[in-house]
Amino acid sequence: MLEIGADAPEFELSNQHGETIRRSDFDGQRLVVYFYPRANTEGCTTEACEFDDTLAQFDAHDVAVVGISDDPVSDLESFADEYDLSFDLLSDEDGTVSAAYDSYGEKQMFGNTFDGVFRNTYVVDSDGQIDAVYENVSPDGHAAAVFEDLESK
Repeated sequence: MLEIGADAPEFELSNQHGETIRRSDFDGQRLVVYFYPRANTEGCTTEACEFDDTLAQFDAHDVAVVGISDDPVSDLESFADEYDLSFDLLSDEDGTVSAAYDSYGEKQMFGNTFDGVFRNTYVVDSDGQIDAVYENVSPDGHAAAVFEDLESK
């Protein structure tokens, strides 16, 4: 995991609308960057919907939220449309950005080994440095826990 105080790696990825989003687009405000394994799966849907449900609270504290997975843009578009998600979902198909955030690598499921995205979250401060780290999170209640931590700072 990246250490608190480290510079957050820059990224340039396409969102669900095909628009280019950069980490530096959020300079001057805090940013929650959450990594999730796969759009339209139970845990990832729970996590995305909870972030969306608390988005107004994050916005009120000048905190932006982005979700990153290795899904293609077309899958992110249908996922965002189906659940009416109003924040950016970013496509990291080759896992390069996820790897830069120590959130990509070998996984095992049902006896199969494959590379994929780990469920981790980072909070980046207004200066572009890592302010909080959440590793291997449980999707249920995670957005509220991140918000509580941010609100207490």
